[in-house]
Amino acid sequence: MALPEEPGVYLMKNAAGKIIYIGKAKVLKNRVSQYFGAQTNHTAKVRRMVQSVRDFDYVIVGSEFEALVLECSLIKQNKPKYNILLKDDKGYHYIKVTENKGVKMLWDVKQKAEDGATYYGPYTSSDAVGTAVKQALDVFRLPHCSKRFPEEIDRSSRPCLNYYIKLCDGLCKKGISVAQHNENVEAAVKFVLGGRQDYVRELKSQMDAAAEALEFEKAAMLRDRIHAIEKVSQRQSVVSAGEQDQDVFGVVSLSDKTAVCVMNFRDGTLTATETTVIDRIEDPAEEYAELLENYYAGRQEFPRRICIDTELPQRAFLEQSFSTLAGRRVVLFVPKAGEPKTLMEMAKKNASEKLSRLLAYNDRQNAALYELKEALGLPAFPAYIEAYDNSNTAGQENVCGMVVFRDGRPLKRCYRRFAIKSFEGQDDYRSMAEALERRILEYKELKEETEEGFGRKPDLILLDGGAGQVNAVAPVFRKYQFDVPVFGMVKDGKHRTRAIQYGGGEIAINDNRSLFSLVSQIQEEVHRYAVSYHHLRKKKNTLESTLTGIGGIGPKRAKLLLSRFKTLDAVRKAELDELLSVPGLSRDAAEHVYAYFHPAQSQDD
Repeated sequence: MALPEEPGVYLMKNAAGKIIYIGKAKVLKNRVSQYFGAQTNHTAKVRRMVQSVRDFDYVIVGSEFEALVLECSLIKQNKPKYNILLKDDKGYHYIKVTENKGVKMLWDVKQKAEDGATYYGPYTSSDAVGTAVKQALDVFRLPHCSKRFPEEIDRSSRPCLNYYIKLCDGLCKKGISVAQHNENVEAAVKFVLGGRQDYVRELKSQMDAAAEALEFEKAAMLRDRIHAIEKVSQRQSVVSAGEQDQDVFGVVSLSDKTAVCVMNFRDGTLTATETTVIDRIEDPAEEYAELLENYYAGRQEFPRRICIDTELPQRAFLEQSFSTLAGRRVVLFVPKAGEPKTLMEMAKKNASEKLSRLLAYNDRQNAALYELKEALGLPAFPAYIEAYDNSNTAGQENVCGMVVFRDGRPLKRCYRRFAIKSFEGQDDYRSMAEALERRILEYKELKEETEEGFGRKPDLILLDGGAGQVNAVAPVFRKYQFDVPVFGMVKDGKHRTRAIQYGGGEIAINDNRSLFSLVSQIQEEVHRYAVSYHHLRKKKNTLESTLTGIGGIGPKRAKLLLSRFKTLDAVRKAELDELLSVPGLSRDAAEHVYAYFHPAQSQDD
């Protein structure tokens, strides 16, 4: 493919056409060609990536800055395997202001909804948003509780403890007017968004003006508010006497991992700290720039200074790009001494601490997995384990649960549940065989292997049970040529893990503490997961059977009612017009339901 000598974004793809890396370039031809030159110039990570590339595409843009913006957007959409991803598993957070019948309230929330409320954000730090809103509620003495206003405003009601320790003005008992409450909410929003020091200066100016106008009550209220803000500020570490607004990056690498700690200082105060562990940064000059681009992608708020510990070739470009996005100058700064250097060391210490804890935990888990490999004579290290367990009540609501452990830890997003469909009654062996057959067929139907989920062949499968379960699934594995080791987890008379079962006998694990702990954890987790699914189905069918006892309500309409109201109690409390709003429910059926739960009212009607 002939590449243009223009700025743009390039997308590397594997054999399945999946995007595995996205990058930007000032000159596309030069940058992309570098990947396919001498491999000795590349880091191990880049060599692995290039070996997987079967095709690539590119998008031409007008400037290197436009390439940066497009690159960040595409990375967020596609989450390529070989890009540095700092924020993939963190949602965005918002400051929310609601208004219900003229009463405003302030919240911190994780998602933005189309509900007519006013949202400020998004922000990437949940700690920063939560702390800011909590401080605003304290300073402006706003309700911290879950009461619904104005419905729960009652002069005779008893306020909570916050009212008595002067952290709330007691809107619930009319301790403050709705108008004054709303003014306080608006002031709290201004306090959160506008910066503490600027707001305090404004309050002091208002206090002086009120005193000169002989409005002493108002001046006293403003004085108390200033004191409350100062008291809140004293709870935090005011450690930045130089640059008031800055982000300090501490980056530490150990083994095959890198920890990135970002400390956010606003108005000279440490407002938030985030630490993320990623794959090891092998080329600091190149990957550090990518890390910064990813961290600030889509942000609305930029500090005036970003402290890093590495001089970057792209420094001038990054400063210009961030300044353009911020609407004012943003400087990249490499501290050499003094307070900035101290803050950098603080960030590095936090990064190092988290990384050390993680690696120590991983070492323990890896040791247990290695012992599992040796004890079972596995052909490969069991980094990815699936476990299965059945649950039913006398053959009713027969289910099977599947849990996944990766690197010795639960991978909950890959858990799966199977409602047994091929037969009725109690037969643990057939249930296990059906669940494993359905899991294998899911794998066979996928066109490419994945790193997790049904598209990945596990290194080991563990079944809750003994020889019977293992023998029951063996024909399924032979039928589909699914060559994965399968063992059973055997319990003693007290329902505790005792041994691992294989075709020819048992392997005792009680004397090996780390191996016993790992297998016990897996067995307890899969049992918990299967039983919880069984109870959920049992409860749901019990509720449906209650509803199907009402005239005109069959299984389909019972499902519609539970889908709309969630619980039987909610159906019981529903008014007739609410029942009529359920799609698929006729007026006769709605009236039957209402009459069933309100017999006295129906007779009166």
